[in-house]
Amino acid sequence: MFPLGDDTPRRAVPIVTYALIVLNVLFFLVELSGGDAFIQQWAFVPSRFMANPVADFPTLFTSMFMHASWVHLGGNMLYLWIFGDNVEDRFGSVKFLVFYLICGLAATFSQLAFSMGSNIPNLGASGAVAGVLGSYLLMFPQGRVRVLMGRGIIPMPALIVIGLWFVLQLFSGFASITSAASDTGGVAYMAHIGGFIAGFILTFFLRGNRTTAYS
Repeated sequence: MFPLGDDTPRRAVPIVTYALIVLNVLFFLVELSGGDAFIQQWAFVPSRFMANPVADFPTLFTSMFMHASWVHLGGNMLYLWIFGDNVEDRFGSVKFLVFYLICGLAATFSQLAFSMGSNIPNLGASGAVAGVLGSYLLMFPQGRVRVLMGRGIIPMPALIVIGLWFVLQLFSGFASITSAASDTGGVAYMAHIGGFIAGFILTFFLRGNRTTAYS
């Protein structure tokens, strides 16, 4: 299933969502021009952070806006574009920005818990975006998501689309734990899981008392 969009209406222009997308793209362009040296300096490296958390503190945030490839960037921004606007609409722009950053931090520390001695640079918005998915799932479970399946576009409930995504992360995450000692890089599944759970829980505190009339 490849998501293309959703049918959940919003009431305002999602300024923060659009700004985050632009910032991620611009940061990736800078990353490309800076090469490996830029990645080593600004990505989150677990072993380096554990050795000197104060000096490496900025990488907790800069790593959220870095990506391994155009495909990595495009996938994350597609999910943020589809699901972020509705979450921002419910939270408000300021709360949504704080929410996004906290989910990104939760994702990083979730991955860190399983890779403290790793020298592999961690980067990507996947953890923060996973938090957005967790929030969307809680607030709009019956929202219809248009997905590409084969040659057709089919509307499916967000509960199924995001739920299946999370189940895949769980299985992949637990499988990755058994091979964590290899230190060969790959997808940071535990970051996805941590970000998703953080987003789901934070939504209970941030969504307010607005009624949901979107499905």
